[in-house]
Amino acid sequence: MTTTIAEAMNSMLIAKREYPMASIFNLIAKRFGEIFRERRAYVVKSKDKKFVLTAEKILRDNISEGNSFYVENISGDERQFTVFSSGCTTKVDLLERSCSCRKFELVKIPCAHAMISLRLKHNDDYGLRVYDYSSPLYKMEEHLLAYLKSINVVPLESKWRMP
Repeated sequence: MTTTIAEAMNSMLIAKREYPMASIFNLIAKRFGEIFRERRAYVVKSKDKKFVLTAEKILRDNISEGNSFYVENISGDERQFTVFSSGCTTKVDLLERSCSCRKFELVKIPCAHAMISLRLKHNDDYGLRVYDYSSPLYKMEEHLLAYLKSINVVPLESKWRMP
């Protein structure tokens, strides 16, 4: 999964220029099938994890970055927090799942400011609670469902309509 789809398609098309268009489309469909099988195998292999690897890495990085911040509960209701970092002050609202840095809303994973707020709210249990504040799009089950069915880019030749 190190090469992108565009790179793989480009190298495949350059190698097959002398073939007719139907063959090129069949090669593209075959490559998409290979990519989907690889990703499905990856998801099945790591289904014991809660989130996909990329999301887990973002969560770990945000947890470690948030450990260097100072947080204060401004409302007293464990909903709104003010986070002080190096020369920057941000406001976090856990109920709204928002942060003034905007990363929380854009990525749908708690940013470093939200992480330290979750730590203050949930104490030692916050490591498990971050999943509740993240989008379900990053769950392994969602990725498994996305790659469950194969995509046929080109229909079978028997179903082609010729004018």
